[in-house]
Amino acid sequence: MHQVNGLLSVLFFLSGFCSLLYQIVWMRLAFASYGVVTPVMSVVISVFMLGLALGSWAGGKWARALSVKTKLPPARLYAVAEAIIGIGGLAVPALFLWGQQLLLPVGDIDSVPYLVASGAAIALSLLPWCVCMGATFPLMMSRGGEFSFLYRANVIGALVGVLTSAWVLIELLGLRGTLWVAVAVNFVIAAMAWRWGGTAAGAESAPAAHQTGAASVGNAVVVRRRLAMTVLFLTGFISMSLEVIWTRDFTPVLRTTVYSFAQLLFVYLLATAVGAHFYRRDVARDRVRALSGILGFLALFSFLPAFANDPRVGGGAWGVFFGIFPFCAALGYLTPKIIDEISGGDAAIAGRAYAANVLGCIMGPLLATYLFLPYCGVRISMVAHAVPFMALYLWSSGGLPLWRRASVCVMGLVLTAVSLVAVESFEEPISHLGKEAQIRRDHTATIISAGTGMGKSLLVNGIGITHLTPVTKTMAHFPLALLGRPSESALVICFGMGTTFRSLLSWGINATAVELVPSVRDAFPFYFSDAAEVLANPRGKIVVDDGRRFLERTTQQFDLITLDPPPPVEAAASSLLYSEEFYSLVSAHLKPDGVLQQWFPFGEEPILKAIARSLKNSFPYLRVFSSVDGWGYHFIASKSPIKEAVAADMAARLPQAAVKDLLQWNPGDTARGMFQRMIAHETTADAIIAGEPGRAITDDRPYNEYYYLRRAAQSLKGRMDRVKRKFFGATAEQGL
Repeated sequence: MHQVNGLLSVLFFLSGFCSLLYQIVWMRLAFASYGVVTPVMSVVISVFMLGLALGSWAGGKWARALSVKTKLPPARLYAVAEAIIGIGGLAVPALFLWGQQLLLPVGDIDSVPYLVASGAAIALSLLPWCVCMGATFPLMMSRGGEFSFLYRANVIGALVGVLTSAWVLIELLGLRGTLWVAVAVNFVIAAMAWRWGGTAAGAESAPAAHQTGAASVGNAVVVRRRLAMTVLFLTGFISMSLEVIWTRDFTPVLRTTVYSFAQLLFVYLLATAVGAHFYRRDVARDRVRALSGILGFLALFSFLPAFANDPRVGGGAWGVFFGIFPFCAALGYLTPKIIDEISGGDAAIAGRAYAANVLGCIMGPLLATYLFLPYCGVRISMVAHAVPFMALYLWSSGGLPLWRRASVCVMGLVLTAVSLVAVESFEEPISHLGKEAQIRRDHTATIISAGTGMGKSLLVNGIGITHLTPVTKTMAHFPLALLGRPSESALVICFGMGTTFRSLLSWGINATAVELVPSVRDAFPFYFSDAAEVLANPRGKIVVDDGRRFLERTTQQFDLITLDPPPPVEAAASSLLYSEEFYSLVSAHLKPDGVLQQWFPFGEEPILKAIARSLKNSFPYLRVFSSVDGWGYHFIASKSPIKEAVAADMAARLPQAAVKDLLQWNPGDTARGMFQRMIAHETTADAIIAGEPGRAITDDRPYNEYYYLRRAAQSLKGRMDRVKRKFFGATAEQGL
């Protein structure tokens, strides 16, 4: 039995490892195909969970019958499911590309038709393989495995999958290389399970596990099935909804890199694994905790994240860890406990129970994205998610002393009041932002417009994105003046405050701006008093869409395409606006002598080199200028030779309205003087790359986003160099 349990642990550990690799890579590929927006993330998560629910339900219902009909033991059916998952790992990238092309004629990314159609395309691409993932639990339980035993191994494997994919594999192998690792492991699992299914141990259905499950039922609190299913649905719903809410709430603390999101997922899975481990320990000791007590803990623990992110507490990343860990650990204990108790080892009942839990996981992200965050905000959403746990606690704790029930309720009321009144979050116009600050929420992000005069700034999910600066004006004026001929049209990708878009219109040309977040577009009047006049200009158009998708959809060619990706340059999915594939798309939408203006603010030197390398590989002509304020670089790229930059000639090309716009925040300056400061500090891509071969950024190798290993290696090398200098320096002094 120990040998069988060991093999089961290995199989479900590897299966969990693969599932998280797939989820992380598929999410990134979905962003590239359907847009870097919260709805895409929510749909991927929900479809993933829908597949698990359907597979769990169907596997529990038909596993034994299928085994009899096919004359295959459950272990070999499990092997077939794992092999199909591996095939899906290879098929999903092609299916995403098919869906992307199919949806190009559909509306903007913010339109209902596109949101529905993209959701359907993602579902068709992912659902078959996710159903097979969900079927693995009941298939193996039908030969005698306990749910909680398999669940614990699976969660631990998922935990390792998060660590290795985000911190190691994608940086070393790229996205598709990481997929190949998962595919290879799936086929290894299938081979192991198929071989084992041919042995006596693998073919038999062991009743011992059913007896163990029944024993735990007899020694634990007896849970009515209806209550159990309700609790499982609500825990799935609330946990996944809170994961979306936490992602937005903790962004100011964790920042926007892929490692930040991986850290949040890591803590979630670690806590779940710890909770499942303690449940298995308590089963062995015949001391399983009561349902009412766990629900009481969940009701109180659900308030912790709000306090952990209060800027006055200053908990940082550790605050995030301690904020969500207790809640997730309690869920990790509760879920396998309930499923074990109501199933007694029966695969069909366990499949239905797990499906109820996952069904909640499907609805949670969708309602968090489209209901709670846009209309309630972070704090009220967190409080709303605590209320069901409090109600379930009162429902299930009828046998407890009145004073215990009352004390939990009083604590819940106190925490609710404090959360709503005293706890601050990034969404609020708190004192340091000023009373003029405005908050706008939509299904994509929470936007804060703050400040007065030249101190105005734009924050997205609590992260400072941009501020009023002449640099954003020169992103329009400098490349248009450098073009050396009359222009007709320009495109700005990433609207921001709208400064560049406004400057383009001062040239009297057709200007299109593409912005991903509707509320960013709506905040434009906060920054400019003439916003209404600018928006009424018939030559201007603002499109809510993903920049890449917009270029895929349009046939228009532009004299200028200018872009300023949101900071930091390491932000999740930012490589989609720095990659060679993106630059190829830009090139196809530039007129023969049109130019691209790519802004790079500041950041790690290897990333600057990688961007320069990507541009150099994509365009035959490339020039690089420092900004008018002396920081950051303007990359000017074209398919045709770029005219010589002469400040006087360039300034003479500006229409009077453009001169007025350029000097709006530099009244004592001249257009010639501003251009001359930029030209005086011109450099070259070769000088930036400095003879190093450099690694270009591609869709498959997002070099700027995944940097942990190289920075760790650089840090280690720096420490070793310091040790060497210290050692040899001391030796030399002793010799003297």
